[in-house]
Amino acid sequence: MRASVGIATVACLGVSVALAASLAAQRSPSPPAPTVGADATARIVSAAQAFLATLDEGGRTRVQFPFDSPQKARWSNLPTGAFKREGLRMGDLAPAQRAAAMALLSTAFSQEGYRKVVEIMHGDEVLRGGGPGGRGPGGGGVRFGEDEYYLAFLGVPSASAPWMLQFGGHHLAINMTLAGRQATLAPSHTAAQPAGYSFEGRTVRPLGDENDRAFALMASLDDAQRKEAILGYSVSDLVLGPGQDGRTIQPEGLRASALSASQQTMLLDLVHEWAGIANDTLAAPRMDEIRASLPQTYFAWSGPTTAGSAAYFRIQGPTLVIEYAPQRGVDHIHTIYRDPTNDYGARYARE
Repeated sequence: MRASVGIATVACLGVSVALAASLAAQRSPSPPAPTVGADATARIVSAAQAFLATLDEGGRTRVQFPFDSPQKARWSNLPTGAFKREGLRMGDLAPAQRAAAMALLSTAFSQEGYRKVVEIMHGDEVLRGGGPGGRGPGGGGVRFGEDEYYLAFLGVPSASAPWMLQFGGHHLAINMTLAGRQATLAPSHTAAQPAGYSFEGRTVRPLGDENDRAFALMASLDDAQRKEAILGYSVSDLVLGPGQDGRTIQPEGLRASALSASQQTMLLDLVHEWAGIANDTLAAPRMDEIRASLPQTYFAWSGPTTAGSAAYFRIQGPTLVIEYAPQRGVDHIHTIYRDPTNDYGARYARE
């Protein structure tokens, strides 16, 4: 059994070091310039192949699935013991393999996206230390922590043909489908518990920007805009969360066309917290697509509007659904990011 979170061990050193690096990177004035087009995908494929090269035949068999495998939709917010994942478990990897896996994630994701993923994982390590026997608050064989995240490939990593990078565990499910110059993260689930924790003397809030940008946008609305945005009923959980593939809901709330130019920028910055998890180059065309359909996009709110409160919000457009749902308080957050036209790269498979 590993020591508590306050004492880094070999098993969690890679992610803890990555967390420290991600925090340092936030202070860097000159982030690396994004790569262009197909080169971004080529770099991700190269990193995936470098990871595969660290595995034996058994490991490659466990990590690889057909592109149309049912594995594609097998993801959850639940921890190990409450949900059985397939693929390669981070805790079963040797240090060099684990380093290669994290290098792949840092290549596939933007600087901010990688930071978010690492901070969610480390938050689960904090949660792991909070319960009996180091198994988190639930006990009963349910396991938490940085070791309990799984990596899988659906399809063969390719610079041209569609394939998926799937990475997730408790409170995290990234389903990144790539097809040449194109990529989608839909559907992906990001969450946090605790929503804030201390690390090396800093307060870490994995989903803090999502929360703060949303409340800032609400604070900018005038009375008429707020009346449109606030739903006439209570929403306390994700509507299109795990297990809800294919379900649709009607747009509600305030149309983005009723926002001022500065408010529209605030809304797009909020959307970018999800779309921008992907490598900057691959996220850019996605943001262009969302920007183009902004007049048909809605912002809806349920709950208190005072910053620091537990409130649900939704952003919905022709190719976008984002939900943010506190779970009975501000210290446990669930979110979902979907594209009803391209979940799991459905559009790429048809092309």
